[in-house]
Amino acid sequence: MKAWYLLYCKPRGEARAVHNLTLQNIDTYLPTIGEEKRIKGEVSIKRIPLFPGYLFINIDPQVTSVARIHSTRGVGRIVGCNELMTSIDDSIIHSIRLREHKLLSELLPASELSQKCDGSSTVEINPGDQVKFTEGPFADLEGIFAEKNGDKRCHVLFEIMGQRKRVSVPRDSIKPV
Repeated sequence: MKAWYLLYCKPRGEARAVHNLTLQNIDTYLPTIGEEKRIKGEVSIKRIPLFPGYLFINIDPQVTSVARIHSTRGVGRIVGCNELMTSIDDSIIHSIRLREHKLLSELLPASELSQKCDGSSTVEINPGDQVKFTEGPFADLEGIFAEKNGDKRCHVLFEIMGQRKRVSVPRDSIKPV
């Protein structure tokens, strides 16, 4: 039966993996997030992977060869691919898609995005503090503040698929618990 699985890609190989898997008629989903870029004074929004180095595939392991997927250019391995593969519930993928769509639709007007980033107040959070995501694709999830990453972003650790992952998020999208 078809199910979603997490796929680890080679470094910066998400786009290549999606392209090559699509050529093999394998359904893929690469969640992205909008990131504000200022180039020569102009603000633009660039879509970057939400989970760098990872994407989701929808396959039936009884029909699609796992070896064929592992040998695809850009692909590292299927996460949790031992004797029994660990599938991801459809509701999780659906939830990520909804939040991604909502976030991207909110970011489309660049002028509103820059006002939101410049006018936000910040509370001091120290490394190791528990935080809760207030907006974006991780809204209402909790994590651990790792470190600041520039003026407007930070790194947060949170658990997904039984592993702790480090994610770079806007500073104003988290609050202390």
